[in-house]
Amino acid sequence: MSETFTVVTAATGRRYVVREAGPGDEPGIQALFEASTEYFEAATGLPPGPADVQSLYYSLPPGADPQDKRILVVAEEAPGGAGPSDACSVGLFLLRPSLWGTSLGPALAARLLEHAADCGVRRVTATVPAGWERGRRFLSGLSFTVTGSAGQRARTANRRTGPREPAVDQAELILTGA
Repeated sequence: MSETFTVVTAATGRRYVVREAGPGDEPGIQALFEASTEYFEAATGLPPGPADVQSLYYSLPPGADPQDKRILVVAEEAPGGAGPSDACSVGLFLLRPSLWGTSLGPALAARLLEHAADCGVRRVTATVPAGWERGRRFLSGLSFTVTGSAGQRARTANRRTGPREPAVDQAELILTGA
């Protein structure tokens, strides 16, 4: 995905641009992670660390091709202004906690899912930390079905699982044709 697109929230009418991340986005991503300690502690058992941004670039689900990986950022639009695969995996969907409950998350996710369907994606998988009810509600609201627990593993994708990292539940969404 090299093109950008816009998401408009129904509740506020605010406009957000979705685009691929670049090297200049790393400080903002790190700030997002630091503001989202609650998520990281639920997902890994630890607060975010300096290497977590870099791990975004390397962590892949089993069988994924690194060339197909995309890291997207969302920025509020200033006033006035996937490959051939039919499946994708969401590795992390995280907004600054001050934006939780504003309807941006569901609006953004719905637009991303619509874009994925337009690109031919038919199956989207995601994971949610076991016990992270906010995440389960979010996925459920998008019509994902929790398909079971991935259990506790020594490795998650292509990285070692942290010592306090809980098991994750897997979820799946089948998209209808474009």
